[in-house]
Amino acid sequence: MSLLMSATTHILSSNFHNSLPLSGASSPRSFTSSSHYVTLKLPTTSTFTPLISTAFQFRTTPFVKAATMDEIEAEKASIENDVKSRMERTIENVRSNFNSIRTGRSNPAMLDKIEVEYYGSPVSLKSIAQISTPDASSLLVQPYDKSSLKAIEKAIVSSDVGMTPNNDGEVIRLSIPQLTSDRRKELSKIVAKQTEEGKVALRNIRRDALKSYEKLEKEKKLSEDNVKDLSSDLQKLTDEYIKKVDTIYKQKEKELLTV
Repeated sequence: MSLLMSATTHILSSNFHNSLPLSGASSPRSFTSSSHYVTLKLPTTSTFTPLISTAFQFRTTPFVKAATMDEIEAEKASIENDVKSRMERTIENVRSNFNSIRTGRSNPAMLDKIEVEYYGSPVSLKSIAQISTPDASSLLVQPYDKSSLKAIEKAIVSSDVGMTPNNDGEVIRLSIPQLTSDRRKELSKIVAKQTEEGKVALRNIRRDALKSYEKLEKEKKLSEDNVKDLSSDLQKLTDEYIKKVDTIYKQKEKELLTV
């Protein structure tokens, strides 16, 4: 920082009381009045340059809270629980679909898919009636409200169960006709298709879980090795549920082919 400075030197008095001594003289110099000073004149307006430039701006880094181990474990557990829950529902759905296919032997689950128009709203048949199996070749439907008999009869006729209801005013009886060889083969193909759909659903659940694990890896919550281990465990779990689907399929296929 430079300052504009002007200096004016004023000499008030510079007279020697005695002149310089002549040769050989030794008398000292004597000042009757000697006063030397310098007057500094500063500019009336000065510009002060701050040490820190106004162009400088402090930059702050946003604070990011790192996930704790408990939070990471909780996320992993949530993914695993979701996988198991969805796979269990898939197994139940496959089993329900199989039960709705008649095999020549009476089974109340054969009527699970039937919905009845009851007081203006569609409801499942099993929610408004008791369904039993008096013998191996018939079903008995006993409604909790007898006024619903006509609606139940109509719903059974409109369904694809392939049975003709016998309404005696109290209950509805259904006789299960024997399956022909061709019909058994057709149903076997349907069951095989439903089995494959169940397996595809299980693999899709596995895929969704893998995406969740990869997301945690990108967020630096899981390492690459963690994801590999979890993926391996997930594959084992998927294989177990696929075996369950195969077991259910073999049981149903046996029922279909048994005359």
